[in-house]
Amino acid sequence: MILFKNVEKTYGDDSYALKNINIKIEDGEFVVLVGQSGAGKSTIMKLITGEETPSTGEVYLGKTRVDRLRYKDLPDHRKKLGIIFQDFKLLTQKTAYENIAFAMEILGKDPLEIQRKVPRFLNIVGMGSKANKFPAQMSGGERQRVAIARALINEPAVLLADEATGNLDVFNSWDIVNLLLKINEQLKTTIVFATHNKEVVNSINKRVISLDKGQIIRDSVEGKYII
Repeated sequence: MILFKNVEKTYGDDSYALKNINIKIEDGEFVVLVGQSGAGKSTIMKLITGEETPSTGEVYLGKTRVDRLRYKDLPDHRKKLGIIFQDFKLLTQKTAYENIAFAMEILGKDPLEIQRKVPRFLNIVGMGSKANKFPAQMSGGERQRVAIARALINEPAVLLADEATGNLDVFNSWDIVNLLLKINEQLKTTIVFATHNKEVVNSINKRVISLDKGQIIRDSVEGKYII
């Protein structure tokens, strides 16, 4: 469960990035954050990861109060999270297989476990036949699929997708959203998906939290992007 209680985030000039944010996201839920650039979507993501701390209020992931974690405890906290970026952040000198394996290697996972799991997750994202391809040999949609597999390989409780379709064309955007829906349904992974793509939001019929100037203006299970 993710919980925001009376969260506000201000910066040096007293401008609000977030104001009076109260959100509860249950385990296994798929929630979409919508709003224009600067609405507060990315700030919410950063508060979940612990990259930012609130000016006031409380942020929880399960029983962990994220805003009170010490710096040395953040790596363990982030192991519970998978993060997908708009610009993929794949290592260009590594193949699809190696990019995903690297996420396990840095945690000291057993080589046999890596050999067993990486092909499985490549198949989950539909990239099993392209394990030996380098990022430069892939389309944008394929690179994002590899990035999703990398985010999932350590089986996080929560997957954060911040504008994960922002660099993709319409076809590949639909493809990635459908993949995230499949992951949510089959793996029961909690997904928080931030986007400003109205067409994508209106097609998936999931809970939508609408943000404007740092405030929640609508929280609806009707699955529509209304600002």
